[in-house]
Amino acid sequence: MIRKMSHATIFVNNQEEALEFYRDKLGFQIHTDAMAGPDFRWLTMNVPDQPTFEIVLMEPKPGMLMDEPTATQLRAIMAKGVLGAGVFNTDDCRGTYEDLKSKGVEFVSEPAERPYGIEAVFKDNSGNWFSLTQPSEENN
Repeated sequence: MIRKMSHATIFVNNQEEALEFYRDKLGFQIHTDAMAGPDFRWLTMNVPDQPTFEIVLMEPKPGMLMDEPTATQLRAIMAKGVLGAGVFNTDDCRGTYEDLKSKGVEFVSEPAERPYGIEAVFKDNSGNWFSLTQPSEENN
Protein backbone atom coordinates (compact mmCIF):
# COMPACT_ATOMS: atom_id res chain seq x y z
CA MET A 1 0.00 0.00 0.00
CA ILE A 2 1.25 3.49 -0.86
CA ARG A 3 1.81 5.58 2.28
CA LYS A 4 2.78 9.00 0.95
CA MET A 5 4.32 10.94 -1.91
CA SER A 6 7.92 11.93 -1.28
CA HIS A 7 9.02 13.69 -4.50
CA ALA A 8 7.51 15.63 -7.41
CA THR A 9 9.38 16.94 -10.45
CA ILE A 10 9.30 20.44 -11.89
CA PHE A 11 11.06 20.78 -15.24
CA VAL A 12 13.17 23.93 -15.48
CA ASN A 13 15.26 25.54 -18.21
CA ASN A 14 18.32 26.00 -16.02
CA GLN A 15 18.89 24.46 -12.60
CA GLU A 16 21.07 27.32 -11.34
CA GLU A 17 18.46 29.94 -12.27
CA ALA A 18 15.70 27.77 -10.78
CA LEU A 19 17.72 27.29 -7.60
CA GLU A 20 18.01 31.06 -7.19
CA PHE A 21 14.26 31.51 -7.82
CA TYR A 22 13.04 28.80 -5.46
CA ARG A 23 15.61 29.49 -2.72
CA ASP A 24 16.01 33.26 -2.87
CA LYS A 25 12.51 34.35 -3.88
CA LEU A 26 10.24 31.61 -2.52
CA GLY A 27 12.35 30.71 0.52
CA PHE A 28 12.72 26.99 -0.19
CA GLN A 29 15.63 25.01 1.23
CA ILE A 30 18.08 22.81 -0.66
CA HIS A 31 17.63 19.19 0.33
CA THR A 32 20.00 17.44 -2.11
CA ASP A 33 22.39 18.80 -4.71
CA ALA A 34 24.50 15.99 -6.15
CA MET A 35 25.78 14.72 -9.45
CA ALA A 36 24.28 11.33 -10.32
CA GLY A 37 26.53 10.66 -13.28
CA PRO A 38 28.50 12.96 -15.56
CA ASP A 39 25.48 14.82 -16.98
CA PHE A 40 22.74 14.36 -14.39
CA ARG A 41 22.37 16.73 -11.45
CA TRP A 42 19.95 15.60 -8.72
CA LEU A 43 18.69 18.88 -7.25
CA THR A 44 15.85 18.78 -4.74
CA MET A 45 14.32 21.43 -2.51
CA ASN A 46 11.85 21.53 0.37
CA VAL A 47 9.20 23.94 1.50
CA PRO A 48 10.45 24.73 5.05
CA ASP A 49 7.26 23.53 6.77
CA GLN A 50 7.21 20.29 4.76
CA PRO A 51 10.72 18.81 5.03
CA THR A 52 9.77 15.26 4.03
CA PHE A 53 8.46 16.29 0.59
CA GLU A 54 11.13 17.02 -2.02
CA ILE A 55 10.62 19.05 -5.18
CA VAL A 56 13.00 17.87 -7.91
CA LEU A 57 14.23 20.67 -10.19
CA MET A 58 15.15 18.87 -13.41
CA GLU A 59 16.37 20.09 -16.77
CA PRO A 60 14.83 18.28 -19.74
CA LYS A 61 17.88 16.82 -21.40
CA PRO A 62 18.76 13.41 -22.81
CA GLY A 63 20.20 10.84 -20.49
CA MET A 64 18.88 8.10 -18.29
CA LEU A 65 15.30 9.45 -18.17
CA MET A 66 14.60 10.58 -21.73
CA ASP A 67 15.98 10.62 -25.25
CA GLU A 68 16.78 13.77 -27.26
CA PRO A 69 13.46 13.92 -29.16
CA THR A 70 11.54 13.75 -25.87
CA ALA A 71 13.75 16.42 -24.28
CA THR A 72 13.24 18.66 -27.32
CA GLN A 73 9.45 18.23 -27.14
CA LEU A 74 9.41 18.95 -23.43
CA ARG A 75 11.49 22.12 -23.88
CA ALA A 76 9.04 23.27 -26.58
CA ILE A 77 6.06 22.73 -24.27
CA MET A 78 7.87 24.57 -21.47
CA ALA A 79 8.55 27.52 -23.79
CA LYS A 80 4.80 27.89 -24.32
CA GLY A 81 4.27 28.22 -20.56
CA VAL A 82 1.57 25.56 -20.47
CA LEU A 83 3.22 22.79 -18.48
CA GLY A 84 1.81 23.89 -15.12
CA ALA A 85 3.14 22.77 -11.78
CA GLY A 86 0.98 22.97 -8.69
CA VAL A 87 -0.49 24.70 -5.68
CA PHE A 88 1.26 26.20 -2.67
CA ASN A 89 -0.75 27.01 0.45
CA THR A 90 -0.24 30.03 2.67
CA ASP A 91 -1.96 31.44 5.74
CA ASP A 92 -1.93 34.96 4.22
CA CYS A 93 -2.30 35.05 0.44
CA ARG A 94 -2.34 38.84 0.15
CA GLY A 95 0.69 39.30 2.41
CA THR A 96 2.65 36.53 0.67
CA TYR A 97 1.69 38.00 -2.70
CA GLU A 98 3.09 41.41 -1.71
CA ASP A 99 6.28 39.82 -0.33
CA LEU A 100 6.92 37.68 -3.42
CA LYS A 101 6.04 40.49 -5.80
CA SER A 102 8.59 42.73 -4.06
CA LYS A 103 11.20 40.02 -4.73
CA GLY A 104 10.44 40.05 -8.46
CA VAL A 105 8.10 37.08 -8.72
CA GLU A 106 5.92 37.41 -11.86
CA PHE A 107 2.23 37.11 -11.01
CA VAL A 108 -0.37 36.21 -13.61
CA SER A 109 -3.23 37.20 -11.30
CA GLU A 110 -3.57 39.18 -8.10
CA PRO A 111 -5.18 37.66 -5.00
CA ALA A 112 -8.88 37.05 -5.59
CA GLU A 113 -11.72 35.46 -3.66
CA ARG A 114 -12.57 31.98 -4.92
CA PRO A 115 -15.08 29.39 -3.65
CA TYR A 116 -12.18 27.53 -1.99
CA GLY A 117 -10.36 30.56 -0.54
CA ILE A 118 -8.09 33.34 -1.79
CA GLU A 119 -5.85 32.62 -4.78
CA ALA A 120 -3.11 34.35 -6.78
CA VAL A 121 -1.21 32.76 -9.66
CA PHE A 122 2.49 33.19 -10.42
CA LYS A 123 5.14 31.81 -12.76
CA ASP A 124 8.69 30.68 -12.13
CA ASN A 125 11.56 31.68 -14.43
CA SER A 126 10.95 28.60 -16.63
CA GLY A 127 7.28 29.42 -17.28
CA ASN A 128 5.79 26.91 -14.82
CA TRP A 129 2.73 28.34 -13.10
CA PHE A 130 1.60 27.89 -9.52
CA SER A 131 -1.48 28.81 -7.54
CA LEU A 132 -0.76 30.51 -4.24
CA THR A 133 -3.79 29.66 -2.14
CA GLN A 134 -5.12 30.63 1.26
CA PRO A 135 -7.77 27.96 1.83
CA SER A 136 -11.09 29.10 3.28
CA GLU A 137 -11.96 27.94 6.80
CA GLU A 138 -14.16 25.09 5.53
CA ASN A 139 -11.43 23.93 3.10
CA ASN A 140 -8.62 24.09 5.63
